[in-house]
Amino acid sequence: MTRDIVVNGRFLSRRVTGVERYGRGILSVIGSRSRVEQTRLNGIAGHAWEQFILPAKINPKSMLWSPANTGPLSVRNQALTIHDLSPLEHPEWFQASFAAWYRFLLPLLAKHVRIIFTPSEYMKKKIIERFGVDNVTVTPNGVDTSVFHPDAIQTRFEISGKYILFVGSIQPRKNLAGLIAAWHEIKDEFKGIYLVIAGDAGRVFRTEQLFEDKQVRFLSHIPDADLPGLYARAELFVLPSFDEGFGLPVLEAMASGTPVLVSNAGALPEVAGDAAVIFDVTNPAELTASLKCCLRNNALRMSLKEKGLARAKNFSWKHTAEMIWNMLNEN
Repeated sequence: MTRDIVVNGRFLSRRVTGVERYGRGILSVIGSRSRVEQTRLNGIAGHAWEQFILPAKINPKSMLWSPANTGPLSVRNQALTIHDLSPLEHPEWFQASFAAWYRFLLPLLAKHVRIIFTPSEYMKKKIIERFGVDNVTVTPNGVDTSVFHPDAIQTRFEISGKYILFVGSIQPRKNLAGLIAAWHEIKDEFKGIYLVIAGDAGRVFRTEQLFEDKQVRFLSHIPDADLPGLYARAELFVLPSFDEGFGLPVLEAMASGTPVLVSNAGALPEVAGDAAVIFDVTNPAELTASLKCCLRNNALRMSLKEKGLARAKNFSWKHTAEMIWNMLNEN
């Protein structure tokens, strides 16, 4: 007999980005076996709901899973997923109030919960070193290959011509200024190719001044229905981040048959393996040269496509969800 598993569903009220997609991916497998508690639109929401309302809904013998970096401090029987430590390590990337809250909350919460899930070995090591805990388990992100695949149909966001694609939040951590600068150096050699940046800034990040021109297009947030087709038609996917706890768009691009270029920062080399071109994020010239090489070399792109399709098959929401479910019932 399994125990009463409760999911902290606060993330369900937010716009879907990587953290929310993770939570929804796991819930698609274990949702029918668990009880999901979520905020109500006409009631208390956000941190107040999570810290004061949610605990009252948890039986002392129940196990709470908080999948999105935060959870109630008063609940001991809790599993917490920590996706990254950016607000603690780089508060300058975030709005001051957001960074301050996480710098207060996460150290206390990490030492209080029964178990910590994290998406990569890179993050596991950092969490152990930062908080002095040993109850950390790697539960990788996954990808739904029935949704993200090479034959996905383009919908509303029709782009005439070829394009390089970035998908993610518009924030300093993503190194978009570096990507745009690299593209400006070589774009005249690739007439008719665009750099497409799909994502928005959200409310928690420091703002950056990024400018559109004839070969740089910003698409803002892309609805889920439109994302697979956008990946599938791209000539190249680029994630040039300064740090990543995992890098879910890398998997989505690979599953879509799109060649991938990533920085060597954070968990990206761990996720990409040999199925991507990896450049040194501390060397801007290497990003420029890697972009040029990938765009000029059709054989390289075809090789990356095949390797990416094979690698994406190693990451599934079902496998990770079952791992999480078993550990929720054992701890």
